[in-house]
Amino acid sequence: MAENAGRSGGRRLLGQILKDRGVLREGQVQEALSEQRKHGGLIGQHLVDLGHATAGDIALALAEQSGMETVDLASQEPQADALALIDSSTAHTFRVLPLAVRAGKLIVAIGDPLNSAVLEDLAFSTGMEIQGAVGDAELLVAKVKEHYGEEASIADAIAEAARAAKGSDAESAAQSAPVVRLLNSILHRAIQDRASDVHLEVFPEELRIRYRVDGALYEVEAPPAHLAAPLVARIKVMSDLDIAETKLPQDGRISLSIDGRPVDLRVATIPGIAGEGCVLRVLDRSSVSLDLAALGLLPDEAEALTAFTKLPHGIVLVTGPTGSGKTTTLYAMLNEANQPDIKIITVEDPVEYDIDGIIQIPINDDIGVTYPAVLRTVLRQDPDKILVGEIRDRETAQVAIEASLTGHTVFATVHTNDAPSAITRMVDMGVEPFLITATLEAVVAQRLVRRICMECKSSFVPDDELLQELGPAGEGLKGVTLHYGKGCDACFHTGYRGRTAIIEIMPVDDDLRRRVVEGCSTAEIRRYAQAIGMRTLRESGLRAVREGTTTIEEIMRETMGSW
Repeated sequence: MAENAGRSGGRRLLGQILKDRGVLREGQVQEALSEQRKHGGLIGQHLVDLGHATAGDIALALAEQSGMETVDLASQEPQADALALIDSSTAHTFRVLPLAVRAGKLIVAIGDPLNSAVLEDLAFSTGMEIQGAVGDAELLVAKVKEHYGEEASIADAIAEAARAAKGSDAESAAQSAPVVRLLNSILHRAIQDRASDVHLEVFPEELRIRYRVDGALYEVEAPPAHLAAPLVARIKVMSDLDIAETKLPQDGRISLSIDGRPVDLRVATIPGIAGEGCVLRVLDRSSVSLDLAALGLLPDEAEALTAFTKLPHGIVLVTGPTGSGKTTTLYAMLNEANQPDIKIITVEDPVEYDIDGIIQIPINDDIGVTYPAVLRTVLRQDPDKILVGEIRDRETAQVAIEASLTGHTVFATVHTNDAPSAITRMVDMGVEPFLITATLEAVVAQRLVRRICMECKSSFVPDDELLQELGPAGEGLKGVTLHYGKGCDACFHTGYRGRTAIIEIMPVDDDLRRRVVEGCSTAEIRRYAQAIGMRTLRESGLRAVREGTTTIEEIMRETMGSW
């Protein structure tokens, strides 16, 4: 919602503008800055959450900061010729209201003055120069409904795009208003449904669209097959990819605002025998939580992770499969350490979320910007903490170890099933055991499990057959009242809504180091870690089951083989 008040970039600070307007006192600005340092995010949102300012106050202050006009939507009526230039789908999806055509420019009301990506998109779709004016966000939504009516369904958008694209080549159809509206509708629904990924899959006789929500895929109403090429071409236009290249995979990124929320889409196209398909990873910056407690961790778990961020040197590994929330956990840990007297640099592939106050460097193997090369440069930048997106080879591991030995704290991810396996993985990469023991301070393994939907949550007592499937770990659930979701509209009849983290934390003490140097097996290391109090992934999951957060089925699915 708002820019960091601590970085003016030559402009007046947001807090100062709000003080000059009589909205805030200095103490309230400092309180919001303190919350931002603890939890990350945008200072404007913290001011609103603390009750010190309204969303409208923040928007008007941002408009003044950026030199943008403001508009009183209660008193200004949009002109008919301006309304005709922007269709209903675009107005609803991007929360914009065309007001007037003045000196060849289209004046458009927006609720977020930082939403410049939408203004650029409107310029492309209308062929006109766009001038933004900031109005009250809530009134803006009401005015869009008043002048455009309720948003059209995806079915209507599909029918219109199918007619417009018939007989046209993909490039021409991609720039047609109906295809643009259809893609907007698909993305709008994906954000409303909390999708993490949007899959456009092309087959000889059909186009399939699937959303991944809470880790599970489900199909949505799909357009006819002849719209596949125009839709993918439109995505490639938005992400600055080569439309003419259809035989090679391409990667890109789209930044836009949907429903007033800043969203980044990571685009990956892939050629297939029936044509190009693509997957869009949704990075919703407004929904990411940088608070360890919000991840669903127990107090002692959050406390342990916070303690790791205060280590003066050493390596902390976070492990788990793709999509298990490793990066979010690392961001939350770094946010705990993000203080004015600490310099933090991250090296990632790609950078998923921007964090104020942290230097983030994207990897680009094509031009030689590799993990080892960047890490060696980073060591000359005098950092205190370093995040390595992934240790995937011996060279990267060696540089991370070198960084640790020279007085830096290194946080990194590796791909293994549990915490003890991470040590074996490092040895398999060719890292000497004595170097691992000299630097490794802790390993955290993680999974994401689906939360039971609160709208349709029901209870039951598990029978003996179900408990036997869990083995020894199920003994503690005998006679305990458990819960599940029956399925309802709120959870798409899955019984689940949202996800929470389950983790196992393996601190590395002197006895464990001795076992690593002696070449003990993963099973032996696991037994020792459990003996000194490590709560396994399955045990962490069963705790969530007892608390009514998730189900036995979810824990069995996500912790298969983890005891």
